[in-house]
Amino acid sequence: MTVFERPPNAPDRKEVNPILKLALELGPLGVFFFANAKFGIFAATGAFMLAITVALAASWILTRRLAIMPLVTGIVVLVFGGLTLALQDEIFIKMKPTIVNTLFGGVLIGGLFFGKALLGYVFDSVFHLTDEGWRKLTLRWSLFFFALAILNEVIWRNFSTDFWVSFKVFGMMPLTIIFTLTQMPLIQRHSLDDKEP
Repeated sequence: MTVFERPPNAPDRKEVNPILKLALELGPLGVFFFANAKFGIFAATGAFMLAITVALAASWILTRRLAIMPLVTGIVVLVFGGLTLALQDEIFIKMKPTIVNTLFGGVLIGGLFFGKALLGYVFDSVFHLTDEGWRKLTLRWSLFFFALAILNEVIWRNFSTDFWVSFKVFGMMPLTIIFTLTQMPLIQRHSLDDKEP
């Protein structure tokens, strides 16, 4: 648990309306897509950086905490978006998903190597699983993150910028949702809630 994540049972933990939470998470991607369609990749990158900063600030104001995954994503967006604008080279913003997903996959697989199922710290307030369940789910998510990184590399290197933006907005999220749903049987098998008397 980091300073950015309070324990799930902390008394001052504030919950955000699920619709508002979804808007904060997906809003910056929507801004990126529409700005790219109207003004091009460089304007879209600037708009994306601004939108993700606003989303993180709003999340902090509403909950007084920042989840680690959106925070890391935001930092990488600002760094690689800044390089994209400073050097006028779109390759940096295109590599952002590769960097983020490889980082998440590497951290999760590294945690398993040292006997820590780090995914449990991210999802602890949502799922309550056995240690074996967390290990299996962490391994699967790490491999999924690596697969997304490879897929992003294939897309941006072989297709147009507009196609890549569309894939980033309308491809990665559905793939993540589908993957999450496929993990529900594992979650149910290893759920501690089901094992309680």
